[in-house]
Amino acid sequence: MVTTALMPEDKNSHTLNTIKAYGNSLLAFIRRRVKNDADAEDILQDVWYQFSAVVNAEPITQTGAWLYKVARNKITDKHKKRSESLLDDLFISDDDSDEDADYRAILLTEANTPETEYVRNLFWEQLFVALDELPEEQKQAFVWNELDDIPFQEMAELTGVPVQTLVSRKRYAVLHLRKRLKQLYEDITKY
Repeated sequence: MVTTALMPEDKNSHTLNTIKAYGNSLLAFIRRRVKNDADAEDILQDVWYQFSAVVNAEPITQTGAWLYKVARNKITDKHKKRSESLLDDLFISDDDSDEDADYRAILLTEANTPETEYVRNLFWEQLFVALDELPEEQKQAFVWNELDDIPFQEMAELTGVPVQTLVSRKRYAVLHLRKRLKQLYEDITKY
């Protein structure tokens, strides 16, 4: 497909037509891959912002493919940020130094080598094994808050359990997971 340079008024029209053509399907695509509507809408807004910046600077030959690629990248970025905070909760305690955060370079690296993929899979596998060892209430509090990104207030409304009790359950889960994953952490950071 050949793309021609657009005049400023044509760019605005092109942007609006693109939003109309792809808006609903792109939002549905994003919603299927994130935990809540607010995150989906934030990601969609980021995609449109990036689209408006790029369409003014350079022509896009395959608009649909470009939009979905940007959306996938934004979703991946969101998941990485979630994973970073999860990893911090599990591996860094108050007495740890910044030097011990080398695991992040391995688990969150962009590189998809067989080694990094193996370590990532091993980490998630061991995490879920350790989660299965917890009492159901602690496991649920941890999974809902850390993996499903459900705030404690919303969890309290769903379960009828006080927020402080849910925070305490998650804390016990984190302590168990730290202890249980300590050897994996040491294996990851020594290389």
